[in-house]
Amino acid sequence: MAFIYSIKDTYRAAVEAATGGKNTVIYDDKGNPSIMVVIPKFYLDEVITGAPHTVHPAFIVNGVEKSAIYIGKYQACVTDGRAYSLPGQDPAAYVNFDQALSYCYAKGQGWHLMSNAEWAAIALWCKKNNKMPRGNNYAGCDVDAQYEKGVEKYDWILTYNWNGKSTKQDAAGYHHTGRVATGSGPASWSHDGTSDGIYDLNGNVWEWNSGMRLKNGEIQIIPDNNAAILNSDHSDASTLWKAILAADGSLVAPGTAGTLKFDYTSSPTAGTGNFQISDTITNAQPDDTAYGYKTFETLAAKSGLTIPMIMKSLALYPLDASCGGDGLWMRNNGERLPFRGGSFNNSGAAGAFALNLSFTRSHSNFFNGFRAAYVL
Repeated sequence: MAFIYSIKDTYRAAVEAATGGKNTVIYDDKGNPSIMVVIPKFYLDEVITGAPHTVHPAFIVNGVEKSAIYIGKYQACVTDGRAYSLPGQDPAAYVNFDQALSYCYAKGQGWHLMSNAEWAAIALWCKKNNKMPRGNNYAGCDVDAQYEKGVEKYDWILTYNWNGKSTKQDAAGYHHTGRVATGSGPASWSHDGTSDGIYDLNGNVWEWNSGMRLKNGEIQIIPDNNAAILNSDHSDASTLWKAILAADGSLVAPGTAGTLKFDYTSSPTAGTGNFQISDTITNAQPDDTAYGYKTFETLAAKSGLTIPMIMKSLALYPLDASCGGDGLWMRNNGERLPFRGGSFNNSGAAGAFALNLSFTRSHSNFFNGFRAAYVL
């Protein structure tokens, strides 16, 4: 047993030495490794101009400030019902929300599905430091730098046709998936522009996030980073969900009058940007035939409504009109769980601020996956 632990310690030490401590190896309760990026605690005013000097909510779990969070360096692959962050893998796809949660919580104490609070912290850091990552958002390359490519993955079944690109069976009988191997792109595909960063936050596969949802248009969150608590209840009827009061950003019971919501400004129409942040619902869509779409940076508030800081700190509302042109999708009927980042077929709409709030928790497709995170 001592010999086994010495191997683990040696591997961890080697990764930390090679990255100057920016990466580490964390083992789950079965002793299996994941490569994680260390994100030290920071304050809101370090990433949002004019924000108060308070700790970003990603670093607060159950009322306790954490010195760091650990984000999977790579999009998750799944082995024996557990999520792992490893290079050179085909990222997991065809994963619904509850599966993504369970694959992470199954790893033991501290492990969880990357939360919206954690994703927001990284996205805000990228914007503040002019490090908005590129990635696989155009079938193996970046639409704005098509010479940047990852190592494409294949399967025997999937075919797709989009943007005039159709897959073709090659001589070996494989079909293109559009996905690339985790971490196989250039350093510009990482969150800090170096090989030590978090890879594939722009494209490859959409990533489920925990701790946030829409419920009939109402924005609801699990406070701070409490979604990181082992087996945190994310069920539809969970009492952990809180709504955000428009008046001051305080958290209140869902359904309280005056909470923040996504609402259409006129009759819901598929693919149009006629929606805003409001404190009432006046145009609820009756079914799933419609969906709202606009760029994240063009999201606005109802006239006379002031957006509280919590919305910006959770990357649910833009800081300004420069967020990379990343896309925002939504439906304001039923329960909708968040995807972030975009996939290999979203082109310029993919990116660190891309947010999709149009799918139910049961959704599963070839373009959606997830990422594991850890907190001590």
